[in-house]
Amino acid sequence: MRDLEAKDFLVQQTAEQAAMENIPLSDLEKRMMYFTETGEMRENAIELNDAFEAEYDTEHYETKISKLMQHAHARIRKEDAEAARQWSEATRQLSKGDHYILILCKEGSTELPRNKVPNQIVAVVLAIVLLVVLLVVLSAVGGPYGFHWRGQKPPMTTELVPLWVQRSIICLMIGAYVYWGILPLISDKLQIHFPQFFSKIFKALKKRKSAM
Repeated sequence: MRDLEAKDFLVQQTAEQAAMENIPLSDLEKRMMYFTETGEMRENAIELNDAFEAEYDTEHYETKISKLMQHAHARIRKEDAEAARQWSEATRQLSKGDHYILILCKEGSTELPRNKVPNQIVAVVLAIVLLVVLLVVLSAVGGPYGFHWRGQKPPMTTELVPLWVQRSIICLMIGAYVYWGILPLISDKLQIHFPQFFSKIFKALKKRKSAM
């Protein structure tokens, strides 16, 4: 299953769910579910995003589509085993890239399957252990350059890096690791939605170019 085929299936199931619940779903709303900055699309991503933002509120849209996808997934898991398998295959294929529809799909999930909770706990513990190991390695490798822990005797033959610089670097490393390494394991999603992030950058550049 290719990316577009996976999206075709998910969009179709979402549209069918909207029809069952008598919820309006416009052509533009369905097209926006195909949005991606890095993958294959049938239309220009920037033009699509501009048209969408001119008519819809992103937060309201994401809530609406997420609920529809959650309901659609729950329905086909009960009624159609083959469709449920295709849903899993589609999301697995799209997880290899950066696609807006994955954000919509994950937003609709309010709780984790029970069998995934222990795995996440183990993953978080391993991530913390890895962070400690990285900090110890930094201290060992960075010793000649003036990095040392409090109470550790620094080398006398080298010029020390200022303590505030050391602490700033370590804090940035820990913050970045927690944000991109541990939080996604807990929340099952990144806190930054990269498709929207990049689309806003391109939109700003486009406006700036038009104004010149």
